[in-house]
Amino acid sequence: MSIEISKKEEKNYQIVQKSISIKESCDNLKSENHSFLQYLNKIHKFPILTPEEEIEHSNRFKNFNDKESAKILIQSHLRLVVKIAGKFRNYGLSMVDLVSEGNMGLMQALKKFEPSKGFRFSTYAMWWVRASIQEFILKSWSLVKIGTTVAQKKLFFNLNKIKKKLGETSNKAISPDNLKIISQNLSVSEKEVIEMDMRLSNSDNSLNQKINEEEETEVGDMIASQEPNQEEIASYNQTKHRQEVIFNKSLEILNEREKEIIKNRHLIDSPLTLEELSKLYKVSRERIRQIEESAINKIKKEALKINRQRLFS
Repeated sequence: MSIEISKKEEKNYQIVQKSISIKESCDNLKSENHSFLQYLNKIHKFPILTPEEEIEHSNRFKNFNDKESAKILIQSHLRLVVKIAGKFRNYGLSMVDLVSEGNMGLMQALKKFEPSKGFRFSTYAMWWVRASIQEFILKSWSLVKIGTTVAQKKLFFNLNKIKKKLGETSNKAISPDNLKIISQNLSVSEKEVIEMDMRLSNSDNSLNQKINEEEETEVGDMIASQEPNQEEIASYNQTKHRQEVIFNKSLEILNEREKEIIKNRHLIDSPLTLEELSKLYKVSRERIRQIEESAINKIKKEALKINRQRLFS
């Protein structure tokens, strides 16, 4: 179910799409092996806006549909997209594709941005960029690759984090001892850990490669540190709180049995199986699945309604 937007907002979006050929430029990146470095070199030359310049261009675009201001805002934040995309480079997808999807999220952010609310555009945009990239990753990794169980999906999103904590490097096979620890910790077989590790270990452009001959800047310099800055922490806390509020309000439309099933299937550390819940409620597994599916749809619908009211109030 999509959020309806006004004619003015749709016109704004079309202006961004026409004035800034982000999609076209990212498609062009794929034509040659070295084109990604050329792209980095190009966006590295775009100036970063001061807060005052950002407010000025944001208001020009919002109030007067200023094409040039839209172009300047997008170009000045293309490096931000590359940095965010770099945090997802361990999912076996190319940086070109991740950046391309992130740029789509950047355009969506500009379309929705409200400068009057006092947030920096970068703070607002990074969540749209991340959401766009994450959605692309999930679509790219089919259920066959990720696995259909909760444990297999947990393995997909947490393997690299656990490997890092255990001191494992990305270019070497996991040691037998750590392999056993990971499989036990994530409730999957050692074979599943090995297979997932192989899928997630696809290499991309060298991070030590220079983006051009004149400067010392390397590809790795364009990738963000894993440590969040203060602006990211503040924005994260605000977004997390907002999401919690929306989710809790959405839960209120469920009856008690639906709430308990959602809690036991999705909100506890060791989710119960359909079989366990069917015994608990003395109904069939299929009935539990139907209740769960219905409850999730109710939550999504209510959350979308709350979000729409917040965005267009």
